[in-house]
Amino acid sequence: MKVVIITGMSGAGRSRAADWFEDQGYYCVDNMPPALIDSFLEMTSAGTGNIDKVVFVADLRSRSFFDQLSNTIDDLRARKGIQLTVLFMEADPKEIVRRYNEVRRNHPVSGAEASLEVIEQEGIRLKEIRDKADLILDTTNLKVAELNSELDKLVFGGSGSSNFAVNISSFGFKYGIPAEADIMFDVRFVPNPYWVPSLRKLTGNNKKVIEYIFRNELAGRFVDSTHILLRSIIPGYINEGKYHINIAFGCTGGHHRSVAIANAMAERFRRDGMRVRVNHRDLDLQNKKR
Repeated sequence: MKVVIITGMSGAGRSRAADWFEDQGYYCVDNMPPALIDSFLEMTSAGTGNIDKVVFVADLRSRSFFDQLSNTIDDLRARKGIQLTVLFMEADPKEIVRRYNEVRRNHPVSGAEASLEVIEQEGIRLKEIRDKADLILDTTNLKVAELNSELDKLVFGGSGSSNFAVNISSFGFKYGIPAEADIMFDVRFVPNPYWVPSLRKLTGNNKKVIEYIFRNELAGRFVDSTHILLRSIIPGYINEGKYHINIAFGCTGGHHRSVAIANAMAERFRRDGMRVRVNHRDLDLQNKKR
């Protein structure tokens, strides 16, 4: 029997993930107390319901949560006939605060308004469970369709290094630097297409802009050498138990140079067989102003 336990940070998208698994034919049980999971599986095995794929969504509801869920994970991994996958979902604390404020709901741990302090404390308390996870998914920048795509890659796309995600973003310095970036590059050394009237209203996704940017040999050399550098350090991130790296490229407005260079870098990592996510943070903002 295939068993999936979805757990992790409150507000990180556990319910969305459960919906996706349900669409894949899994029988889903939400808010199942960890102590009852084994009993449910025994009852299912003894019955005639023919349930061979089941998902349990477990969240932080009591102080005994940690011991119960941790022990349940260990017990299920030791049982014959059970193929267990533990999916831990997380997101940047600031994004979780934004999500709770948007829906005007209290945080389940504190019973009050979501705050950075409460969310960070929850993350600390969940570290033991996170360390036991088979898959870790950061949903900070994911829309629903992107979340579904990431789940498809994680669950059906193999294991090992494919579980590591390279998150590449572009941004404009005049709108502020991205706080979530692990590594940030300033690409304002490349000639700016903004000053070419025929290119000004186009974006770094446009072929003419791309050709203009990479007509400068320095841009191509930068992408090639930076790709080699980043590729060389990713094994270190994986060895340290990291499941993603956030790489940001910035130009003045986040409209031309950073977009084209971020796309070029993403393509190189895709050729390497890596899971890649691309987010052009300020592209929509720029388009609205035009």
